[in-house]
Amino acid sequence: MDSALADPLVGRLLDGRYHVRSRIAHGGMATVYLATDTRLDRMVALKVMHAELARDVDFVNRFIGEAKSVARLSHPNIVQVFDQGSDGQYLYLAMEYVPGRTLRSLLQERGWLPASDALDIMDRVLAGLSAAHQAGIMHRDIKPENVLLTPDGRVKVVDFGLARAQAASGQTRTGLIIGTVAYLAPEQVTGAVTDTRTDVYSSGVMLFELLTGRQPHTGDTPMAVAYQHVNADVPLPSTVVPGLPEPVDRLVAVATSRDPQYRPPDAGTFLREVRRVRGENPTGPMAAPWGASAGAGSGGSSLLSGGVSQGSQTMMVAGDGYGSYGGGYPGGYQPAREPFLARWLFSRRLGLVALTLVVAAGVGGGGWWLTSGRYTPVPSVAGDSLSQAKSVLLAAGFKVQTGNTLTSDTIGKGMVVSATPSGRAVKGSLITLVLSSGPQMISIPKVAGDSLSAAEAALRNAGFTMNATIDKVGSDTVSSGNVVGTNPAEGTSYPANKSVTIQEAVGKPLPNLVGQNINDIQQWAQQNNVQLVQQTDNNSDQTQGTITHQTPAANTPITPGETVTVSVSSGPQQVQIPNVTNMTVEQAKQTLQNAGFKVQVEHLGPVDNVFDENPTGSAPAGSTITIIAGI
Repeated sequence: MDSALADPLVGRLLDGRYHVRSRIAHGGMATVYLATDTRLDRMVALKVMHAELARDVDFVNRFIGEAKSVARLSHPNIVQVFDQGSDGQYLYLAMEYVPGRTLRSLLQERGWLPASDALDIMDRVLAGLSAAHQAGIMHRDIKPENVLLTPDGRVKVVDFGLARAQAASGQTRTGLIIGTVAYLAPEQVTGAVTDTRTDVYSSGVMLFELLTGRQPHTGDTPMAVAYQHVNADVPLPSTVVPGLPEPVDRLVAVATSRDPQYRPPDAGTFLREVRRVRGENPTGPMAAPWGASAGAGSGGSSLLSGGVSQGSQTMMVAGDGYGSYGGGYPGGYQPAREPFLARWLFSRRLGLVALTLVVAAGVGGGGWWLTSGRYTPVPSVAGDSLSQAKSVLLAAGFKVQTGNTLTSDTIGKGMVVSATPSGRAVKGSLITLVLSSGPQMISIPKVAGDSLSAAEAALRNAGFTMNATIDKVGSDTVSSGNVVGTNPAEGTSYPANKSVTIQEAVGKPLPNLVGQNINDIQQWAQQNNVQLVQQTDNNSDQTQGTITHQTPAANTPITPGETVTVSVSSGPQQVQIPNVTNMTVEQAKQTLQNAGFKVQVEHLGPVDNVFDENPTGSAPAGSTITIIAGI
């Protein structure tokens, strides 16, 4: 039987929303399905994590955090994340469905690609990756399997952040390196600090594979391959495919430097270099080289107006390749300005002694490029205030500027989210700080009068990520099961990561009976089919027959036939009034107050003795007794 047919999710409505149609792919972390979003009536790709990951609390928390970050990315070369959720044992991402194939599939079909096609694809991959780096997000698992190609020529990168989520969970085991070993940067293998240059390394390895049809390092075990990343340079592509132009070799060599400080600092910088080598800056949609009929290595016409000829594998480059580049790159990376020195640096075939000779000879003044003394650690300032971060970075010898803001559920508004470059950078270079704009704020939609399920859907569609809290209330105007309103009220700007309270009508509200006469309430109870139970309150100072307490409380929703219990005052407690005649005024006041009464004094003459009091006998506690003195 086809395993897809036996898949328990196929045909199921996941999380009450996604109708799973078929299984698309199965990988080490997840299975991908084609599904219909029944609320928005669109096709989506559902990536459902494997059960052992979904049971790991650390992974789930990291997965949710990464999904929220990636969902904010919007770029034509990045697969959009629409939703994240869970249904029982199933933890999933709902993503943009991209029909077509993976870059891996294209390589399996063609073997390798002409340089023009390889650089076309890398251009689009790096454009998407650059947008992520600018937003402070790394991919950590760049490989052909995570690049999607559509028949109309689009290239999209998928699976941002998932490798990080798995690495941070309890799913690591001794000897296991998270990520695809063929594309791991040396710092991922050794456990050193990773940053955007880690993605640059993986991109360089992928470019090598596109040009040659094979991966640069192979071995009998994953650990053997990982060891080579740390201890051996990625070969030049022209050593595998003779005739590849030198500028293409240099692209691969610089991107895959084992020392991160010699790589382009981020995907945006690597993209600019790719475009310089191509001799153009493409702005429109490209043709789809994977849609052409010519196989790998065939001498078809180039897709570029200038640059690489597919048949001869030669490159026409404006100027002299790296030697024509200007400065202005962030971090420690600088393209070499002197052509000979550039070729020497990228080939990496001479040792430290040769470097000393070049510096001594003063060739191009470029020897500083490998002088580690120019580099210093960039202090970690994530979570600091802007003023704190500036002080720390300026004290460390860097220049500081602020870049774009980024919404954050965990870092307060105005605080630092990330710094670029990070890790190590050239002394005196410019550090760009990304500041938090606080959590994403969303206006609460109007849901009064909607059904409960419709109101919950409206909040999700508005962008709220937390399930709503339900508060059952009574209403005279809204039928049971429908929504009275929300807390906060509609139109309020509210954080997307906080729960909105939906007020659901479940009956009429119980009025406030306290302070009313029991006779009136008995009539009300008969008219509204309420069972009234009375209890006597002997400790109340209220008039006899006054209701002093009720259960349930006022505004509690009630349904016909419910029982309401009320306490009814038996009247104020009567207290014997002391006889205070012939006492002095002060003695009389003290005696009456001790008995629980208030006292009013009237003087009819100069004598201080009391000769009368009113009332006498007994009176409710707390009432006023008038004493008369003076005769």
